[in-house]
Parts: sequence; C-alpha cells; structure tokens
Amino acid sequence: MIAILLLLLLVGLVAVFIFKPHQPASKTHEPPLQRPAAAPQRKDAKAHETSQPSRPPSTPALPADPVKPAPAHLHPQQKHKDHAPPPPIPASRRMKGRAYVIDGDTIAIERIKIRLAGIDAPELDQPWGQKSKWAMVRLCKGQTIRVELTGETSYDRLVGTCYLPDGRDIGAEIIKQGLALDGGYYSKGKYRHLEPDGVRQKLKFYGRWR
Repeated sequence: MIAILLLLLLVGLVAVFIFKPHQPASKTHEPPLQRPAAAPQRKDAKAHETSQPSRPPSTPALPADPVKPAPAHLHPQQKHKDHAPPPPIPASRRMKGRAYVIDGDTIAIERIKIRLAGIDAPELDQPWGQKSKWAMVRLCKGQTIRVELTGETSYDRLVGTCYLPDGRDIGAEIIKQGLALDGGYYSKGKYRHLEPDGVRQKLKFYGRWR
C-alpha cells in the first residue's frame, strides 16, 4: 500500500514537471528612447499673439483724381521767359526815333526794346491784346518818338516814358482808350485817373493788375 502511494506521488511530480508552462528568458529592459524636449513657449509672446485681433486684408489705395488745371485766363502766360540781358542804358537817359510796335506796352527804337513805364497792357494772346497793340500802332505810325528813360530795366527791355511829337504821353493815350491799365506799384497811381469807367472789370483777368 505504501509503495502504491509513493508510486502515485512520483507520477504526479513527473506530470507536473512535464506540463509546467515554458517561461521565456527574461529580456533585459532597455531604457525608452527620450525625445528632445520642445522649447518652452514664452507666455508673454503667446498672450501677445492671442491678444492681437485679426486684421482684414488691406485694400489697395485708389488713384487720386487728376487735378484739373485752372482756366487759362486766370493764369496768363508769362512772357520773356527766355530773354537776353537788357542793353546798356544811355548816359543821357534819352532816346529818339521811329518806333516799331511789339505790343500794347512795348515798342522798339533802333532795335532797342522799350517798356512803357507805369502802364500794363494785355498780352497778345489774351483778349484785348491785339486791339491794344494796333491802337499803339495807330498812335506811333509815322511819328518820331521821344523817350525819357527811368534807369530801370524789365527783362531785355529798358523802361521809359514815351512821348509823341506834340508832347502827348503815349502811355496815357493808350489808357484813355481802355486798352491798358495804370501799373499800380510801378506808376504810383500816375495814370489811374485816366482809366475809363468799367475798364478794370473788362480787363480784370489779364496782366499784372489781377
């Protein structure tokens, strides 16, 4: 009986040994790979970004409206932009001879241009400019003109008071006809009393007197 029990015990031990599950060899645990730590974000920068409102896309600026030039009669063209120096002033400050008329306030004697002192006439390309010139032609035609120079110059011209043989002041005559105006600052009002009524309204946009 004891022998049978021992035999059964031995068989059971063998069976336990045979049917015991296989334990795999333990593997050495490798340390896990470490990823580089991300750079810490600055809190102030993040807060600044979140606080900035989204901006709408900028629209291209519209081209400015072209500036319309003022009417030509409000800005008369300046003459004598390119001019030679004035000729020397005679020591006697006097001239005499036949006149060639250039416009309503300029003549030439012996090719020397003379600007009539103290008056201002419209330019040739302005209203009344041609009429002023031809009125001057009628006054000077066939006459010997006497000039008393002031000693001043204007561009390429000498400045002087011009007289007809009978003593009449040519500047005064052209003003009386309403085709020129008193020169104001330059004449000290010498001819103002000779201007016809309404002439400044007629010529208000032309010349230096505007």
